[in-house]
Amino acid sequence: MELGRDELSFAHRFSIAFVRLGFYMGYAPPGTNPLDLVGLAQEAEGLGYDSVWAAEAWGTDAVTVLSWIAATTSRIKVGSAIMQIPGRSPANTAMTAATLDLMSGGRFLLGLGTSGPQVVEGWHGEAWGKPLAKTREYVEIVRAALRREVLEHHGEHYDVPYSGDGATGLGKPLKLMLRPLRPEIPIYLGSIAPRAVKLAFEIADGWIPLFFAPERARDLFPIAAARDGFDIAPSVPVVLTDDVQAGRDTLKQYYALYVGGMGARGSNFYNDLFARYGYEREAHEIQDLFLAGKQRDAAAAVPDSFVDQVALVGPKERIGERLDAFREAGATTVLVSTRQPEALRAVAEMSL
Repeated sequence: MELGRDELSFAHRFSIAFVRLGFYMGYAPPGTNPLDLVGLAQEAEGLGYDSVWAAEAWGTDAVTVLSWIAATTSRIKVGSAIMQIPGRSPANTAMTAATLDLMSGGRFLLGLGTSGPQVVEGWHGEAWGKPLAKTREYVEIVRAALRREVLEHHGEHYDVPYSGDGATGLGKPLKLMLRPLRPEIPIYLGSIAPRAVKLAFEIADGWIPLFFAPERARDLFPIAAARDGFDIAPSVPVVLTDDVQAGRDTLKQYYALYVGGMGARGSNFYNDLFARYGYEREAHEIQDLFLAGKQRDAAAAVPDSFVDQVALVGPKERIGERLDAFREAGATTVLVSTRQPEALRAVAEMSL
């Protein structure tokens, strides 16, 4: 039996309705103000989006932005994607998470990540070290603090109370003074390297991937191992336009920045992932051009096919077709990264 247009439309809406929607604000580019995006966050709430997420690099921080968003909305969840592990002690992160959750009425989602060696050592002044072991300890301490346990942890990376060189011996185990609204605030990890993704599936409640290509995701990531309730929430750029090529081109500078410039030569996780997707030659070319100061040429070298895999570009019908692919690949939340109110509305109309 062949379905008619209306029945096909209903079937499509039903299939993608199982994917939650989030609005991904990212971080404010140089010369811009996060206030410019508050209206979009409020629009997302009005459209029925489940969450709004702010990021940080070495500019605007995530916590201040999320506090502002929480104060100007009433229902939508507010998530960090991500708060940088080297930028805060685990105890301070637990305090921040508990406070944001309390003041927002239980709407906070804690996204964490290590960032890369350039930022860890060049901005935060910490050794890159062993990021997986450090993340594991960090999450353990945050969870213990949120449960209001008397905090004591003596690991390879964190020593609480501190007892090493220069210690006064006056430190004593403490527990969080405030009583968290929720002692089990959901923790997400932003990971793209294979072992880091595996760790997220083991110790976190959710995973926030960038460059999530639905057709390759199950080959590259342990999605089949996800337990019930685990949230796979890729950040997905969305450009609503009738000119598909122009839409692709608007995103290529963003991808060139990450593939070419977010990390040093030989130590760029985004470049590595780009190569694992089958673009090894292009990965080298984009990085060479970007590091040589030829950013426009680097952007032009980003293949159309890659943009089509990891982003939603084009008219509403084309975007709707690709949304199904993300659900089928295992995504349980799609974080819509856009500056277009009409794109937020279009995705909502197709999936909510």
